[in-house]
Amino acid sequence: MKKFIAEILAAPIPNKMARNRYRGLFRYGICNLIRLKKLIKSNRSKPEHYLSVCAIAKNEGAYFKEWIDWHHALGVEKFYIYDNGSDDDTREVLNPYIKSGLVDYTFFPGLRRQLAAYDDCMERHRFASRWIAIIDLDEFIVPVREGSIPAFLKRCEAFAAVEINWLVYGSSGQKEKKPGGVMERFRFHAKADHPLNRMVKSIVDPRRVCSMTGCHEAARISGRACDSHLLPVKKHFRDRPAQHDVIRINHYAVKSYEEFLGKKARGRARGRVRHRTEEYFYQYDLNDIEDEQTYE
Repeated sequence: MKKFIAEILAAPIPNKMARNRYRGLFRYGICNLIRLKKLIKSNRSKPEHYLSVCAIAKNEGAYFKEWIDWHHALGVEKFYIYDNGSDDDTREVLNPYIKSGLVDYTFFPGLRRQLAAYDDCMERHRFASRWIAIIDLDEFIVPVREGSIPAFLKRCEAFAAVEINWLVYGSSGQKEKKPGGVMERFRFHAKADHPLNRMVKSIVDPRRVCSMTGCHEAARISGRACDSHLLPVKKHFRDRPAQHDVIRINHYAVKSYEEFLGKKARGRARGRVRHRTEEYFYQYDLNDIEDEQTYE
C-alpha cells in the first residue's frame, strides 16, 4: 500500500530523477523521515566498517564463495546477506563466513522482498558502515584504476550515493554449466555502448539515504549522487552514456543456458513478474567482445 501511495504522490513530478527520488522518500514515509533525520543528527558514532555490501539471494549457494571472496579481497569488510527462502546449500556455504563475522545472515522468505530487505538493512545497519553497496550475486564490482573499491570511494565522500554502470556479460556460447568460477568461465561481454550497460547499481552513504527507490537508485535524504567520474548526476541513468574506465560492475545476468534455466526457476525477489522469460536470456546473452582482463 505504501508503495502504491508513493507512486501516486510522485507521478506529477515531471523530472524523472526527482520523481524516482521522491517516490522512495514517500514510500519511506514522511513521519519516518522526520524521525530518521533527528536520529541521524543526534548520532555521532564512528562507523565500524568503511564498506559493506547488502544483497538478497535465493538458491545461489554455488556462487557465494567466489562473489564474497572477490569483494572481500577488494575491500568489503561486511556482507549483509538476506536469504529469500533458499533450500539449497546456501547456509552451509555461508556458515564459515558467518562464524568469522564477515557475513551477517538473515533468513528473509516471501515474495517481492527485495526492497523490504534493503529497508531492513538500512534500519539495522545505518550507523555501522560508511558506505553500503547494493548489488546482486551476479554482479561483481571491478575497480579499473584503483587497486580497491575503498580507494575509489575515498574520492566520493562529498556525495550521498555513487552510481556505477553495468558491463553485461553473456553466456560465451555455453549451454551447460561447467566447472570454474563465473568470472573465469564467461569472458565475453556487450559492446560498451549497448543500452543495457547504462543501467547502474548504487553504493550509498546510509546516513544520507533512507532506502532505495528500486534496485538501482537511492532515495537520498540529502546530498547528490555522482557517477564514476565523480560528476554530479544530472540525467537519469537511462539517458546518459555508460562509464567503464574508472570502475564498473560486471553483470553476469544469464551465465550458461542451463544456469539461466535455474535462475528462471528461482523466480525474482522483486516486481510483478515473478519469473523471467526466454526473451530475457536472448536480451542479455551479449558476447560481442572478449574481456582482456584476467581475474584471479
